[in-house]
Amino acid sequence: MTTLAEALEVGPVVLDGGLATQLESQGHNLDSALWSARLLHDDPEAIVQAHLAYFAAGAQVATTASYQASIGGFGRAGIGSAQAEELIRRSVRLAEQARASCDDGQDRWIAGSVGPFGAALADGSEYRGDYGLSVDELGAWHRPRIALLIDAGVDILALETVPCLAEVEALVAEVDGSGQPCWLSITCAGDRTRAGEPAVEAFSAVREVDEIIAVGVNCIDPADGYPLVCRASESTGKPVVVYPNSGERWDAATRRWIGPATFHAEDVEEWISGGARLVGGCCRVGPTEIKTIRDLVRSRFSEGGRRLPDRQRERDESRAGHDHIDRQHNS
Repeated sequence: MTTLAEALEVGPVVLDGGLATQLESQGHNLDSALWSARLLHDDPEAIVQAHLAYFAAGAQVATTASYQASIGGFGRAGIGSAQAEELIRRSVRLAEQARASCDDGQDRWIAGSVGPFGAALADGSEYRGDYGLSVDELGAWHRPRIALLIDAGVDILALETVPCLAEVEALVAEVDGSGQPCWLSITCAGDRTRAGEPAVEAFSAVREVDEIIAVGVNCIDPADGYPLVCRASESTGKPVVVYPNSGERWDAATRRWIGPATFHAEDVEEWISGGARLVGGCCRVGPTEIKTIRDLVRSRFSEGGRRLPDRQRERDESRAGHDHIDRQHNS
């Protein structure tokens, strides 16, 4: 199978949408501290069906139901550490089961979701990033789940919805030198992390990390997508990942979404023009929107007439020219 990194060199790849969004549409109540991870224990087949719904819509990546899964979180729900570890591994097997059901010869990849520390607290703190933990403490907390997902055989780790520079640093330290492909996506308000730091500092932190094959944003307002994509591309030279929310806002106090939806799948062409290569949706974006994205990507960037937007092609050619000059200088 082609690796995801190889696929990104050829053209855009379509991600799935919100897993919890699809599970709720299937009739599941996720109003618990474990969120969608609860179904790893209670109804794993529901997760398979959610992955299949996104594959049927044209998604090429299934993101595992491990976003809010942690040993401690399962422990607070009365699940022992050994079973918790097995449930995290199960998240990968369920995605693989869905992929195995698709026998059309298309490449599909499994992304092991590594959600932020704040997600496991189930109090909305991933939208603030005010944990009060050190980089070392955050790294130690993330380490067991990262190891379990890698051991289970994910194609890529999705280090996602990261709200602060300290957690970026911790996650990068955990994967640097591991050889495990990852993408890193931060969550922002405007051009700053949720903790108020410049987003470009988070992007720049992964510039020299080979394991990070794509960098960008998720769980953001769709209106912020294009400028953030451009900043991620310009500051790292890496493919960009972008998957915004619907535009509605999560109210942690009432545990419900408020405000209008402003997500337009047609914006994907603008994201790609800025350097995006992994495109999809996050909370409240479902299979209908993913199908629209997939149809647009197929029509604009098909195998027979694939083209990169001029702006990104110029950047790619510029980087290639610099590489050529560097090789001549070093030879």
